[in-house]
Amino acid sequence: MSEKHAAKKSIEKLAIVVVTYKRQQLLTKLFDSIERLTVAPWRIVIVDNEHSDETRGMVDDFSSRITKQWGATVADAGGNETRVVYAPQTANLGGAGGFSAGVKKAYELGAEWFWVMDDDVAVEPDGIEKLAKWTPRHDVIQGSRYDFDGGPFYWQYDFIVPLGIPNPIAPAAFGRAGYRVMDTLCFEGGLFRRRVVEKIGLPDPRFFIYWDDTIYGYLASKVTNPIIVPDVVLRRTREIGNWDIAGLRQLNSTSDMNRYHIMRNRGYMARYFMAHGDFRPFLFALGTVATAAKEVIRLVMVDREHVKTGLVQIAKGWWDSRKLMHDPNWQPMPSLK
Repeated sequence: MSEKHAAKKSIEKLAIVVVTYKRQQLLTKLFDSIERLTVAPWRIVIVDNEHSDETRGMVDDFSSRITKQWGATVADAGGNETRVVYAPQTANLGGAGGFSAGVKKAYELGAEWFWVMDDDVAVEPDGIEKLAKWTPRHDVIQGSRYDFDGGPFYWQYDFIVPLGIPNPIAPAAFGRAGYRVMDTLCFEGGLFRRRVVEKIGLPDPRFFIYWDDTIYGYLASKVTNPIIVPDVVLRRTREIGNWDIAGLRQLNSTSDMNRYHIMRNRGYMARYFMAHGDFRPFLFALGTVATAAKEVIRLVMVDREHVKTGLVQIAKGWWDSRKLMHDPNWQPMPSLK
């Protein structure tokens, strides 16, 4: 059996879930790359956080091209046989809300696998085949990526749960097994199976942006062994300013909105750790200090023109995270089983 046929068999009912917001030029690049896939996905769900006529028109045109190229597919739960599904939202839900809505839509359609990504990446033509060889034995798979410049993109796959921070010195090599077990996830190319969604629920939309995929991977690690593999399945299509650290790690530019949510969402992170018996108050506080320090360094080294406003957002997010940690009405996302 050829690798392509194996992919068709092993990634049954694969839904690509894309979240987009006001980045039509980047979305065009992603659409073009999907058309070059050597294996056709079962569904492509486009979550439009802008709900714009321009994006809808792009999706309609994309759907026509996909239908011409690959034809109809196995009907979903609603009887639809068209591969492309447009899912406009009434408001900007952020990345977290967008992925929650997209996974929910694909789940309701009957998807067995979910390959999630933002609009600022492009898929490699053989990306599905590369992921397919891992799916018989693993339920959560993170493929590797090329950076904007074509070089390797290092992603911190090892999450130090007591501190609530990524391990900055985790080995980049994949070891003898050819993969690394991880306890986190990245919604820039993460692939996961339906039964994982059933057990841990949908991604939590309350994060809005940042840490939502980290916590989803953490929850997935409670029910399976997520892995990161060396196979490159995506490339980034948006250039981001960064501080190169010894040629091995990068500290990327970010926005004040991100800075706020990086700090605020540690409150949600702590609540999930509490729910699963992994919260260590002193160590988590150390991790919060380390996170704030990292954001200050990022401001000084990469985003120095935003130092004043950035410091305000870091402090505000930190304060609001404390309120979330003591919210008596908070509940984790429910299981779908």
